[in-house]
Amino acid sequence: MMMSGFAENDEWHGTLKELEKVHQEILKCQRCPLYKYITNKVPGEGDPTSGIMFIGEAPGREEDKQGRPFVGPAGKLLTKMIEEKLGIQRSKVYITNVLKCRPPNNRDPKPEEIEACSIWLKKQLEIIKPRVVVTLGRYSTEWIFKYFGLKFTKISEVRGKVYTVKKWDHVTYIIPTYHPAAVLYHPQWKEAFERDFELIKKVIEGKEKKPKTLVDFF
Repeated sequence: MMMSGFAENDEWHGTLKELEKVHQEILKCQRCPLYKYITNKVPGEGDPTSGIMFIGEAPGREEDKQGRPFVGPAGKLLTKMIEEKLGIQRSKVYITNVLKCRPPNNRDPKPEEIEACSIWLKKQLEIIKPRVVVTLGRYSTEWIFKYFGLKFTKISEVRGKVYTVKKWDHVTYIIPTYHPAAVLYHPQWKEAFERDFELIKKVIEGKEKKPKTLVDFF
């Protein structure tokens, strides 16, 4: 596989230590009012040294209860896709959201909340320096596209494609797909969702040779 991760050395331990520091900062965050209405903040979880990062939009009810990302019905679908389609244990990838707090009643994130909270996602990206970023849904895809200087239109048009950027002294592959909650709500999207994970597997294994878009950062 292309994504072999780090050996268990000083760099590996340094990455874990840096990320844990950011997690602790997130737990104390009051950058927007959402912290007043939640049970738990949800920083993220998984293996930050795998090179593979999944990014959703915000925690839901179950995530808020447990302080973990993607543990409700949408999370079960995501876990199934990672383990069955990619052949990787969920614990071997890193999973987080743009927002670290649940919006009331699972409403859509507000622009000012994304602006306030995205400082944490930026820090996570700079520490992890992922080689594969899978964005789940419109909000995370739009934010990641802006971060990397890509043009976002709508999720239905950009999903199922590979966008390649050069950053952190290596190539990073960005693969947008639907949010698993949206797939549960729109069962007709399941086939496309599964095809996207087949594409993700090809990229991870180094078999996808012709990305759709190339943007270089020097």
